[in-house]
Order: sequence, then structure tokens, then C-alpha cells
Amino acid sequence: MRLGLVGYGTGGRHFHAPYIAAAQGVELAGVVARAPQTIARVQEDMPSIPVYASLADMIKAGGIDAVTITTPPQTRRELVLEAIAAGLHVVADKPFASSAAVARELGEAAERAGVVLAVYHNRRFDADVLTLKKVIGSGELGKLWRVHSRMEFDDPATLEGGPTGGLLRDLGSHLVDQMLWLLGPVRSVSAYLDVAETSEGVTDAGFVLNLQHVSGVHSHLSASKLNRLTVREFRAYGENGSFVSSGTDVQTQAIFAGKRPADDPSGWGYESEDRLGILRTRTGDSVVPSEQGQYHSYYEGFLRAVNGDGPPPVSVEEATATLMVLDAARLSAQEGRTVDV
Repeated sequence: MRLGLVGYGTGGRHFHAPYIAAAQGVELAGVVARAPQTIARVQEDMPSIPVYASLADMIKAGGIDAVTITTPPQTRRELVLEAIAAGLHVVADKPFASSAAVARELGEAAERAGVVLAVYHNRRFDADVLTLKKVIGSGELGKLWRVHSRMEFDDPATLEGGPTGGLLRDLGSHLVDQMLWLLGPVRSVSAYLDVAETSEGVTDAGFVLNLQHVSGVHSHLSASKLNRLTVREFRAYGENGSFVSSGTDVQTQAIFAGKRPADDPSGWGYESEDRLGILRTRTGDSVVPSEQGQYHSYYEGFLRAVNGDGPPPVSVEEATATLMVLDAARLSAQEGRTVDV
């Protein structure tokens, strides 16, 4: 599959291009970039990859089967529709859409065109969430009661300001998607937002979400970027004990250190020994080995879906369910009440 990358900011450069390069059967065939400094970065990182001024130019040049749209959120709907209209399969970055209604619109357009539309909730492929999934699946916790997920980044520069930005759409997309994937659909949500003034306007700079799942399990999610904390933690409680892990966002740290998954596919994405999770049950404590974090497997799954071999790694329906929770969370925070999803 020859794939074009639309956008080469920090998302395109650090969260897509290295994993496209590592995915078996996927070839990066071009990049859309406009700003001179962005074009220079593409040429420095990948001298042989053609650069286009627009998606329309890339489509006109031909030779691509699919595109990843990783431009700013407010531009995403039109670009996804443009790619679909050209008959291309699409990976849309998160936040996927401005609302669940827009998400459904995009899904219906892809269905009419007969193309695959997938959403890049790549953090299903984090080492810590995959390890937690294995622990839950083992049944060692017994009946599961609740799960806590905390993602704190000391990263004020990447907080998108204004009413169309905010952390709920940013990190909230990941944390909610992970919980839906692990624990199933949500019945209701209570939300609390930390509000900050930015140059683009008022925005949510942190959040706490309490989700009641249909299964009876409840999850508690929190995140921030302005509070000078860097913490990634999962806690799971069940009738037989608990599991606690404190990870390090290992894949992202490796990328920013100049490493690439294609250089060491078998050793990529494992949590360090001193950061392994602990399972505590009535039979004693045990260290749980890290599962392999591998964002590149997302693109391999996308290729299989394009070839008709199963669903996409994250479907439009799944991403719409995440947006429904986020829409309910914003309403909950605004009105100070629990909102049914």
C-alpha cells in the first residue's frame, strides 16, 4: 500500500512517519507540506520522498492508495471528504471530528465511496495499556470493579488553545478510547474541566472523567499539560486484588531520542524493568512483564482492512462512540450533572 501523509507537524513527523516506515507492506509515497520550514524538515528527514503543496496536488500526481490526515483538527473534515471523494482509503488523526454527528457524516461518506476510513487512536498500542489488557484478560483480578487512568504531561507548548482545542479532545480522545476498548460501552459520564486562558481563547487545560460502563465497571480518567507533572499510571481493582503500573510513554521517548522502530522491530516499545507493573492478589505479589508497544502494528492492521482482511484497527463506529462520551463529558462539566451517553 502506497500511502501519502498530509501534514508534517509534530504529529506527522513523530507519530506517523516513523511507524509507516516500520509497517510491513506499507510505503510512504509522499508528504503534503506548505510552510518552508516544514518542507525543509521533510527533505532533511526523508530526502527521497516527494513533497506536495496540497492534497489535491498529491491526488493529481497519482500513485497512492491511501492517505493519513494529520493536519490541525479544524481542517480535518474537509480533507477527509476530499480524500474519500478521490477514492482513497483514509486514516484520520484524532480528534477525529468536532462531534459525533460529524463523525457519522464522514463514516457515511466513506461507506458510499466504498473506501476504508480508520481513526488513529494509536494509544491502544501503548505498552502499558496492552499489558493492562492482558492482566484483565487473565482473570487474576477476579470480578473487575474499577480502573484509574492518569496521563499528566509537562507540555504546555502543545496545548491547543481556544474553544476548538483543549485537552478533552486531545488526550481525552486517547483515554476514553482505551477504556471503551478495555471495558466496553459507557452508560453515563460525570466530568470536571480545568479551564485556562490562552492566546486563542478560553480552553480546557485538564480534566477528570468518571465513566460508568454498561458492564458495571467504572473508570476514572484524568489528564493535564500545564501542571508541571509527568505521570502515566494505570490502577485496576478487582475482587481478588489490584494491578498498578507507572509507565513512561516509552515509544514517544524513544522517537524524540532519535530512535526508530524500523531499526529494532523486535526490541521496540518495551517498558524498562524498573517500571514494570505489579499484580497483587491474595496469593502474593508478582511483577508483570511488559507487552510490546508498537504503533506500527496500527498501519499493518489498516493495510489488512484495505485488503479486505478484517476491520480497521479503530473503526468509525468505535471513534464515534468515543466522541459521544466526550460530547457528554463537556455537557456534564457545563451543567454540573451526570449525563447519559
